[in-house]
Amino acid sequence: MKSVRTIKAFSLIAILMITMESGEIMTLKSAEAGQYEYVDYDESLLWLEEVEGEKAIHWVKQRNRESLDVLEKDSRYENFFTLTKEILNAKDKIPYGNLRGDTVYNFWKDDIHIRGLWRRTSLEEYRKDEPEWETVLDIDGLAEKEEENWVFKGASVLPPDNQRALIRLSRGGKDAVVVREFDLKTKEFVEDGFFLKEAKSRVSWFDSNTLMVGTDFGGGSLTESGYPRMIRLWHRGESLKDALNIIEVSKKDVGCFAVNHFRPEGGQVLLTRWITFFESENWLLNPEGSKTFIPIPQDAEIVEVFQHHLIVQLKSDWVIEENGQNQHFWQGSLVSIKIDDTKFQDIGNLTRTIYSPNERAAVASVTATRDHLMVSLLDEVKGRILTFHKDEVFQKGLWRWKEVPLPAGGSMSISSSSAYDNRVFANYQSFLKPPSLYLLSAESLKPELLKSLPERFDADPYQVDQNEAVSKDGTRIPYFVIRPKEMKLDGNNPTLLYGYGGFEISLTPSYSATIGKIWLEQGGVYVLANIRGGGEFGPKWHKIAQKKNRQRCYDDFIAVAEDLVKKGISSPKRLGIRGGSNGGLLVGATYTQRPDLFNAVVCAVPLLDMLRYHTLLAGASWVGEYGNPDDPVMREVIMKYSPFQNLKKKQTYPRVFFTTSTKDDRVHPGHARKMAKKMMDFGHSIYYYENIEGGHGGAANNLQRAKITALQYVYLLKQLKD
Repeated sequence: MKSVRTIKAFSLIAILMITMESGEIMTLKSAEAGQYEYVDYDESLLWLEEVEGEKAIHWVKQRNRESLDVLEKDSRYENFFTLTKEILNAKDKIPYGNLRGDTVYNFWKDDIHIRGLWRRTSLEEYRKDEPEWETVLDIDGLAEKEEENWVFKGASVLPPDNQRALIRLSRGGKDAVVVREFDLKTKEFVEDGFFLKEAKSRVSWFDSNTLMVGTDFGGGSLTESGYPRMIRLWHRGESLKDALNIIEVSKKDVGCFAVNHFRPEGGQVLLTRWITFFESENWLLNPEGSKTFIPIPQDAEIVEVFQHHLIVQLKSDWVIEENGQNQHFWQGSLVSIKIDDTKFQDIGNLTRTIYSPNERAAVASVTATRDHLMVSLLDEVKGRILTFHKDEVFQKGLWRWKEVPLPAGGSMSISSSSAYDNRVFANYQSFLKPPSLYLLSAESLKPELLKSLPERFDADPYQVDQNEAVSKDGTRIPYFVIRPKEMKLDGNNPTLLYGYGGFEISLTPSYSATIGKIWLEQGGVYVLANIRGGGEFGPKWHKIAQKKNRQRCYDDFIAVAEDLVKKGISSPKRLGIRGGSNGGLLVGATYTQRPDLFNAVVCAVPLLDMLRYHTLLAGASWVGEYGNPDDPVMREVIMKYSPFQNLKKKQTYPRVFFTTSTKDDRVHPGHARKMAKKMMDFGHSIYYYENIEGGHGGAANNLQRAKITALQYVYLLKQLKD
């Protein structure tokens, strides 16, 4: 039985609470300014939010079986699966690693080591085509021995001796990890060493016998986002419950953390109150245990500590008023703040601009070596690396830079560095050029090519174009097109459009063997959209699409799609979109707003029910990005684009392919489950595949990644080419 209600925006919360308690779920039918019309459904879909619920898992297995019966039986599936597996397990891929002294540590997966090997070799040996590796920790062997489905989530090595590490192990790929102390000399877990049970812990070294720990201490020790709300200084041999609190924050905050920036000239511990995803307060932890507040804007980010300076990236303009004068530091700039004994009382005189990008550039990352700062930039969404030299840093308070001579036109990044060394690993890649790894001295700036990934597909028939679309408000939106040189502009080219548009995350040129072998070589065109919400042009590009302005992300993505059609690159029949996580929300909002524009949608580990996202798992931590649905003003905004609420029964949609993971403890699998179920209830055809493990990445190992990749490309070709 259905009933229709018309309600005012200010009374949304109360009525929604009543309907939820009555077991109904309400769906937006139409909207006008300040007024909504809802249809109440007798059967709630909230049971699909029970992650391991018997009824929910039974439904998941049914959907998996239905989809796999079609997609796995396609004649292309086995070939795609084999190709992807070979690419992921290839012996000649670059063994990226961390340089610690003259030792390189690498984590390696292949067809034999499914869960992976943590291993090491000397830098001299690493230079060879086939280095000899020493196994430090065999995750497959550990999982078999302990009868646990361990997934390696990284290690924190204690500098400068590099003899101890904190190993993070996840069950099935979840964000929640077990933390165990490991001896890098004996290659064994430390007997009676530091140990933390499974939780979304925040832990770092204070010294060799002390940790700074935020974890689930029980009794209200977590925030509403599910992260630690207190950090304790835990000495070896001490009970964790007796450890001293060094910072404690509100349950309404996202969380808190502590980081020890080890430096040869003397390190510094930073304590951070994580207020929202993009706002924080910071303190220095003094040797005697007191704290010194750092008076910077809440949306500024401390990205490094270097030579007794804080290195800060500004997300908005910062005006410092002192002695009747103003100092203006511009949004997007990198600044330094000298640490002295005045407790930042004269912060204007302590602060200097390091680098201020122009309107079409952005600081992508900052790395501190022993004597240099390495700054990775994006310039028109292409990479550059600048190095700032110590002997030039403090002359008249100015920072001067030189550019690292690496190939132009692609992406560049520092993949490994140490505060105790001036050598770094730098990586370069582009859409058609496979990655190359360089050893670079920040002093000499003469890159030494160490490793190159062999070409996985013939790039000669293809070219890369950088185009621009004009969004609804007139903003120019750049996008890359990877296409055959001889492509006809007849609208008949199967085209895959990818985007993200959130959290200031930039999408840059990158080499993908699977896109090359399984998409380009099948006659496809690949498009990467640099829409607002990302960080391609700095914090302004991100902030302009937050909260009340979220629709701009979707307008930008639609504008790129329309431009592809206008230019004859593709057509609605041949155009597909793909996105994951926040990108899953992007494609969900886009296809519900413009179902006429696409014929394929890959919606991976998505957010979709934006009225409940903040109540599910880590969702409360993203209120800074999307706004709070409990706020009537923000609810009105969110209602207009939330995919789950805007789905219509009588509308024609492309056949969507939803993928998610049961073990994803970041974005709740209930988003994909409920959206798929609702589409089915409305009579719309879908594909659905949920990996029973895999975490937020959707896959816990290379076999699972190969399977999901093959399924997606079979689906895309069925929809866009067949």
